[in-house]
Amino acid sequence: MGLIIQSVGFGLVTASVLAVAAVGLTLQFGVTNYINFAYGTYLLLGGYLTWTLSAKAHLNFIVAALLACLLMGAIAVVIARTVMQHFVSRQAPLFYLLIVTFGLSLVISNVIEAIWGPGFQTYNIAVGSPLNLGPFSLTPNQLIIMGVAVAAMLAIHLMLTRTVLGKAMRAMSDNKDLAQVSGINTDQITMVTWFVTGCLAGLAGVALTVTTVSFGPASGSNFLFVIFAAVILGGIGKPYGAMLGALILGIITEVSAVLVSAAYKDDIAFVALIVVLLLRPQGLIASRGRA
Repeated sequence: MGLIIQSVGFGLVTASVLAVAAVGLTLQFGVTNYINFAYGTYLLLGGYLTWTLSAKAHLNFIVAALLACLLMGAIAVVIARTVMQHFVSRQAPLFYLLIVTFGLSLVISNVIEAIWGPGFQTYNIAVGSPLNLGPFSLTPNQLIIMGVAVAAMLAIHLMLTRTVLGKAMRAMSDNKDLAQVSGINTDQITMVTWFVTGCLAGLAGVALTVTTVSFGPASGSNFLFVIFAAVILGGIGKPYGAMLGALILGIITEVSAVLVSAAYKDDIAFVALIVVLLLRPQGLIASRGRA
């Protein structure tokens, strides 16, 4: 029973990483209406940039992580404007866009391997002694990741509900054509959305690579399927659904690692996803608009 309780604590850490990534992916879908299969490699690139800035440029880890997140936001905008925008402006079928993002994933993965090599990297940061918080025993780094994730989710909530940008994003999620007729600069909002989701990808990438201790060129692609599971479970295009889906899958994967085997924890998460979608195909949270 003690191991199960501890696994719930680890599940909350996994859910924190997953929530940041899933919200970024679902926000991007809500505004653009297509799934980005390169999102997993965005996470990984954020981790590698942080590692380079901290280990090679000798910057403070927090400063390196912040710069990497901003760089990922800028990279996401450049890719969106130079690659994706050409297909969107020509009203290419969604299937074509999926193929393009899958190709981008392969390109970015190969660029990562060409620059940093096929080996694994680790951060030179102190792990710290575990702290006992009620029934849970978590390291300071894990607690920081959870706190940052909560702060990021609160910031996204405030952005969507209290700012002009958030309201414009929600309007585009409901009906892009109507939003454009209403005077919203949809191209500008789309680029801002890419920047925000790129920053979230960078943040999730840092959290992921810290929690996994070591990471390699395939780490982002492996985690992408769990991100998709959280997005679909909560309801595609719904940020609050992504948060809920991440919480459920984070706990399920870690608890199942204790009850069954760590080798099957992702498989069990997908089984849970299939069961939920059989009973509720629209996801756990349904609404008229996606964001």
